Amino acid sequence: MFYPKEVIDIACDWIEGKQDAKIWLQKHNFEELVQLRDAVSRWPKAFEYLLIHKHLILAAFVNAIWEDKTAFKLLMDKKAVHWAAMANYINGDENAATFLKKNKLEHYAKLAHLIQAKIRKEGDANSNFFNSGPYKM
Repeated sequence: MFYPKEVIDIACDWIEGKQDAKIWLQKHNFEELVQLRDAVSRWPKAFEYLLIHKHLILAAFVNAIWEDKTAFKLLMDKKAVHWAAMANYINGDENAATFLKKNKLEHYAKLAHLIQAKIRKEGDANSNFFNSGPYKM
């Protein structure tokens, strides 16, 4: 499942929190990309939306981000190698970003980078001196 570059660029804006991007995606029937933003953050309702509406590649991508090997295999079996590469990139594989760029899918690499940054930021927001290490409160 390939999305046009314009759609992925607007999805990037939505990952960054730009409300006009969300409105554009909804208006143009890309609700699955609206839901992807919350699904990668492990919000159950968003993930459920992907499953109910049969966006199985996106659901597998979300699980692959969280190192689900079965989901990654599904992406490869379904020939969604760009989504598999994005998951690998988010998990620290720099060769995956190179693969995307070599195949003229820089916009997908950018989306992966923004998702990675979002996940890291959310992880950092839930940690501080008092709830880390052996002295959790």
